[in-house]
Amino acid sequence: MMKKQTTKDLDSYLELESIVNTLMGPEGCPWDKQQTHESLKKNLLEECYELLEAIDNKDSKNIAEELGDILLQIALHIHLGTNNGEFKKQDVFSHINNKLVRRHPHVFGDNDAETAEEVKQNWENIKQKERGESSRLSGIPANLPALAYSQLVQERASMAGFDWNGLEGPLDKIVEEISEFNEAKTELEHQWEIGDILFSVVNLSRWINLSAEESLRLTNKRFSRRFEFMENKCKELGLDFISLNMESKEELWKEAKTKVG
Repeated sequence: MMKKQTTKDLDSYLELESIVNTLMGPEGCPWDKQQTHESLKKNLLEECYELLEAIDNKDSKNIAEELGDILLQIALHIHLGTNNGEFKKQDVFSHINNKLVRRHPHVFGDNDAETAEEVKQNWENIKQKERGESSRLSGIPANLPALAYSQLVQERASMAGFDWNGLEGPLDKIVEEISEFNEAKTELEHQWEIGDILFSVVNLSRWINLSAEESLRLTNKRFSRRFEFMENKCKELGLDFISLNMESKEELWKEAKTKVG
C-alpha cells in the first residue's frame, strides 16, 4: 500500500490539522482511529503536567515541544467533535474569541480597569451574569485537584464579598483549626479538622497571591530531590539508610538542603 505523503510545510497549525485528519481517517493509523474524547483525557492531562515541569525547569526548548504535544491533543479532540457532528471547528475558535472580547470590556468596550485586580473582578462579574441564577460556585470542575478546587472556591466567594478584612484572619484561622485538631477525638473528627487546616492554608496562599497547588507541587519536587540525595549519599558511604537513627537522617537532610536546594 502506498504510504501517505505530508507537505514540506511542517511548521503550521494547518499541517498539524491535515496530519491528524489523515491519522484518524479511514486509511489512517489503527491506534488513532480508535480514540475517543474519553480515551484521550489522560493524555491531555499528562501533557499539561509535562508542560508544567518544562516551565519549572525553565527549559524553553522543551516548553515549545510540550506546547506542541498539547496542541496535538486539541487537534485530536477538534477532529473527533467535527467528525462526529458534535460541533464545527469554527465553533471552537468563535467561542473563545467571543469570550475574550466579551470579558475584556476595558480593552474592547467602554469599561475602565486600571489594575489586574479590577480586571479580575470585572471578569468574575461578567461570568456571574452569564451564569444567571446559578451559584457563583457552579461550573468549577469537580475533578480539579483538591487544593486548586479549594482556592478557586475561595476566590469566587471573595469576589462576592465573603472574605477576611486582612491577613490576620487567615493566619488566626490556621491556628484555630490546629487547636481544634488537637481536641478531636475520633478518626472522622480528625479527618474533618485536617481538611479545615488544609482549607485554611489554601486561604492564606490566596491572600498572598500564591497558588497553593503550585506551592505544594514544588515542595513535593524539592522533597524528592533531597530524599534521593540522602539515599545516594548512604550508598556512597556504604550505609543502610533504613537502619540509620533519626539524628543521622536529620544530618543528611541538612546536607541535602545545602547541596540540592
